[in-house]
Amino acid sequence: MRALTYYVATSLDGYIADAQGGWGDFPAEGDHITHFFESLGWFDTVLMGRVTYEAGLKMGVTNPYPMLRQIVFSRSMTDSPDPAVELCTGDATARVAQLKAEDGKPIWLCGGAALARSLWRAGLVDELIVKLSPIVIGRGVPLFGGDGVDASRLTLHRSERFESGVMRLHYRTAPT
Repeated sequence: MRALTYYVATSLDGYIADAQGGWGDFPAEGDHITHFFESLGWFDTVLMGRVTYEAGLKMGVTNPYPMLRQIVFSRSMTDSPDPAVELCTGDATARVAQLKAEDGKPIWLCGGAALARSLWRAGLVDELIVKLSPIVIGRGVPLFGGDGVDASRLTLHRSERFESGVMRLHYRTAPT
């Protein structure tokens, strides 16, 4: 069974985007960026919620991760803007359980918060990788969205510090 990894940037105060849904406050340059692009090789599939995907669409990007199988989850979109991007309008937890049962590399959940919350609550997330950025946003989109998730104890199995001040923290959702 493949692992599902929620791999996301967050501020020190736990936000993955500002109050308008933007990421402009997050460090966009530095050694952590190179390591992020290298880490995409860990995965063969990326999952995105509609809001996350539409952030790129606003800039004309219809195929943000051409090296990966891309799946967007939405209850409001009716068609995918790009033939390389699969649109799932049905039950996200059932589709992700199906994906996890397939052969292949781990699956990357890159956002958004509502999708992460539903998959976390369903017990489908195996690993949480947080790129902890040296910023405080004050208010915005929390790691798991609106009403969050139940308390959970995670196991830190790896951490990396970058010259940019970003820390990458790898947590497993269940002790090993």
